[in-house]
Parts: sequence; C-alpha cells; structure tokens
Amino acid sequence: MIPKHPSESLTTLTDLVLPSETNPLNNLFGGELLARMDRAASIAARRHSRRIVVTASVNNVAFNRAIPLGSVVTVEAKVSRAFKSSMEIYIDIWVEDRESGNKTKANEAIYTFVAVDDTGRPVEVPQIVPETELEKQRFDAALRRKQLSLVLAGKMNPHDATELKALFL
Repeated sequence: MIPKHPSESLTTLTDLVLPSETNPLNNLFGGELLARMDRAASIAARRHSRRIVVTASVNNVAFNRAIPLGSVVTVEAKVSRAFKSSMEIYIDIWVEDRESGNKTKANEAIYTFVAVDDTGRPVEVPQIVPETELEKQRFDAALRRKQLSLVLAGKMNPHDATELKALFL
C-alpha cells in the first residue's frame, strides 16, 4: 500500500449553531458537537482508507470553550496516524468571530476509526507520512496514546509500552 499524507484526509465541515441545537444557556449541546466531530472524522478516515469505516472509540474530547447560539463553527479532521486497520483522527474545532471573521480554536478531540470490509472484518489501511511539524508531533503522540489505551485495557503489558516508558526515563 502506498503511504499517504494527513492532508489527503483533511475534512472541513462548517455550519451555524441553531436554536434547536443549544442548551438553556444558549450554547451548543456537547452531544451535537460530538456528532459533528464523528461525521467529520468518519469522512477523513474514509478518505484515507477508501474503505467502510466504523467509530472504534472517542479517545479524548476537550470542551474548552462554549460555542454560543448563532456561531459559525468549523470542524477540521484529519488522520494523524494509521496502524494496521485503525486510524487516529485528530479534530480541531474553530469558532469564527461574527464581526472580524477571525477564527479561534474552541475545542479538540481524538477519535479512532477502523476500516472494515463488506462483512465488517478489519482490513489493512495505508500508513501516514506526516509533513508539517504539528503533523509530526501528533503522529508521534498517537503511538503513546495507543500504548496507554492498550495498557489500561489490559491488552498490553506496561513493560512492553516502550513509548510510554521513554516519557519517564
């Protein structure tokens, strides 16, 4: 398989926050944002793998800023690292200032997707070759996150988590 660059999976979804999508404080429901992120991440994973993809996990979500009613929200997702059949998708959420048009990062998340065949069995995906400094940082950190997840799930011996151990030695 020919390796791909993260930019090839870049997916950008832009939409307004409508009244039916807000809580009593007139901010976007967290669940609505999660759904938007899942859709963008799904498209990014499909662009990378060119296969059917399924959400395997929501690894991290940081709701750092409330997103008010009427905001223009942009969800940017791209594959940060590919393993055998799984892909880590890093998602950045931006809110556009109504008057200046400046975008401010409001939230971020990390999802994991698995590519599957028509019967739902995992299939191999192309590897990732990061290009930018940020892509390289996210690529390197993805292995540490995967090892931590495997250790916590009891699927990896902590002594075998070499990337994690390197953080503490």
